[in-house]
Amino acid sequence: MERLERQAPGRPVPRDTAFSEGGKVEADQYIQSKQDEAKRLLRLYGLSDTVQDALWRHFDVPYFLRHDAQEIAWHTRLLHHYESADKPIVRARLSPAGEGLQVMIYVPDQRDLFARICGYFGSVGFSIVDAKDLHHAARLRSRYIPGHGHRQRAAPAGHDRQIESELADWLANQVPLPQPVQGRVSRRVKHFPIAPEVHIVPDEKGQYQSLSITAGDRPGLLYAIALVLSRYGVSLHTAKIVTLGERAEDVFVVSGAALANPKTVLQLETELLKALQA
Repeated sequence: MERLERQAPGRPVPRDTAFSEGGKVEADQYIQSKQDEAKRLLRLYGLSDTVQDALWRHFDVPYFLRHDAQEIAWHTRLLHHYESADKPIVRARLSPAGEGLQVMIYVPDQRDLFARICGYFGSVGFSIVDAKDLHHAARLRSRYIPGHGHRQRAAPAGHDRQIESELADWLANQVPLPQPVQGRVSRRVKHFPIAPEVHIVPDEKGQYQSLSITAGDRPGLLYAIALVLSRYGVSLHTAKIVTLGERAEDVFVVSGAALANPKTVLQLETELLKALQA
């Protein structure tokens, strides 16, 4: 799990944070430093200083706050030919931060998109350990999980090309959501279970809801959550997925008509708790 992201060269600034005066930089200066570094990296690949202009117009402030300069440059190199995506674009590489694969998915929005992505990775034996949203797509990071047990190891050679082909077809054809596969929990979680918690509260502006989930990590956990959200017609806008050892702490920004009814929200929380305990 990538717990800490690399920072752009220069002054160290925590991500997703805007700073005021008094020795701290403003958010726009922080973003500009990332963009400048991303442009420098793009020049190393022989790309011009304007190659990113059309693409970056589609990306909002949170995108530049959440991704480091190397990720921004990687996305731009792959996507500058595709200002907007009319079909899924999937690219994978070995994770720069360690073992596992980093997978970028650039796709027009579709119903049950997050659940469908999670379902695919579960079906091929991968576990998503970190996820961040692009503008109208998702950029996911996953690590290989063996067929039995929950011990992480490096992804076998060739899996990046397999994922690029299969997942693009999976999304293009909007494959029906598969049945969840119950993965084995680790020995530590089995003997020292983590009591699951689910909280749904409105955000500061009341436009969206914040869904926070804490549970013992296991293969298929994220897909189980996504399936419940899909049944209630809840749309996912952003996801912050964090795995700390055997503990999963995930925060989602969601919306949907069901969330306007307190009774339905209680039912949703109850079903999520059941899914976390399964």
